[in-house]
Amino acid sequence: MSDGKQDIARREDVRPAPALLPAVDIVEDETGITLTADMPGVPKDKLTVRMDGQNLSIEGEIALETPEGMEPSYAEIRSPAYRRSFSLSRDLDPSKIDAQFKDGVLRLRIPKAEHAQPRKITVSVD
Repeated sequence: MSDGKQDIARREDVRPAPALLPAVDIVEDETGITLTADMPGVPKDKLTVRMDGQNLSIEGEIALETPEGMEPSYAEIRSPAYRRSFSLSRDLDPSKIDAQFKDGVLRLRIPKAEHAQPRKITVSVD
């Protein structure tokens, strides 16, 4: 049997480090959504986009460059990371996400699942 103090300590150890929330725009059209996230200072190799069930997570580590042998005396960025997560509708198809990253902007195109997309019904004349 564990005491409450150990359980609290374990939960605190698992907490993620503080992170900035990237500014995100989400636009929906007939065929899906486009999510655009601003993540300046994040190189492509430090960017992670992950799906877990219907949860989409975006994480990026900011690469702060300082000249060799120097340390910043003042920095407005206190957290060197971005983190944001979203719960996706079941009408979206996460297996077909298209991701593009350029100049610190992440663009995700998430199409609607086939059952949720509009379709044209042919009407026959008898």
